[in-house]
Amino acid sequence: MERITSRKNPLLMKIRRLASGGRRERQAEGEYLGDGIKLLEEALRWSAPLTAAVFADGVEPPDLPKEVRAVQVPGDVMESISPMAAPQGALFLAALPPADPPEQLKGRRYLVLDGVQDPGNVGTIWRTADALGADGLLLVNGCADPYGPKVVRASMGACFRLPVFEVTPDGLAGLLKKAELPLYATALGKDTVDIKTADLSRSAVVIGSEGRGVSRPLLERCEKTLKIPMRQRCESLNAAVAASIVLWEMGR
Repeated sequence: MERITSRKNPLLMKIRRLASGGRRERQAEGEYLGDGIKLLEEALRWSAPLTAAVFADGVEPPDLPKEVRAVQVPGDVMESISPMAAPQGALFLAALPPADPPEQLKGRRYLVLDGVQDPGNVGTIWRTADALGADGLLLVNGCADPYGPKVVRASMGACFRLPVFEVTPDGLAGLLKKAELPLYATALGKDTVDIKTADLSRSAVVIGSEGRGVSRPLLERCEKTLKIPMRQRCESLNAAVAASIVLWEMGR
C-alpha cells in the first residue's frame, strides 16, 4: 500500500479536480470518481475498469487487482479531497466508458431522459432501471453528467452494470428506427392513453425534465403519449418517481 501525506500530490490533486469539477474535467482525464467502500466493492464485483483507490487511515481495503494503484492517506487529507461532507473512507477512480451509443440497440426496453438535470434523479432512475429490467438509458438535451460523483453515488452500483448513452434527438430517432422500437412519452396530448393499457414490452419512453417536461422536438417524434393516473389536484410527479412507474409497467 502506497502512502501519501502531501495534499499537493498529483493523484490527490486529480481526485480533487474530479470531485469539484464538471464533465469537461472528467473527459479531459478520461476517468470518473466514486466514493465509499460499498460502492468500491460493487465496482470490483462487476469488473469496473478501476485505475486507483485511496483509503483513509484505519479503513480496511478490499482485495484489489494488481493493476489498480492503492493509496493510504491521513484522515484530514481524505476530508480535503472527498466530495462528501462526511467522507466514507474510500475513493476510487475508474476509466470513463464510451458515451456514444452502438450502431444498433440490442435491447427491448429503454428509458429516455430528456433534459433531466438533477443528479440525484438521474442516479435514482439509473438504479431503478437496472433493478426493473430496462436495457439502458438514453440521455438527450443536456441531462446531468451520468459520471458526476452525485449521479454515481445515487446509482448504487447500476453505473457498473447498465449502459447509459448520450444522444441527440436526431440520433435517438435513427437508433429507435433501426431497432424498430416505438417512442412514447409521459405527457398529455390528444393521443394520450392510460399507461396501464399501453404495451411497453418493446419501447422507449421519454421522461421529461423537472421544470419543462418533455421537449417539443421529442414530443413530435412520439407515436403516443402516456398518462399516469393520479388525483386531479396533483399536477405532476417527480421525474424519478414517474420513471419508476414507467419501468414497472414496462416489466409488467
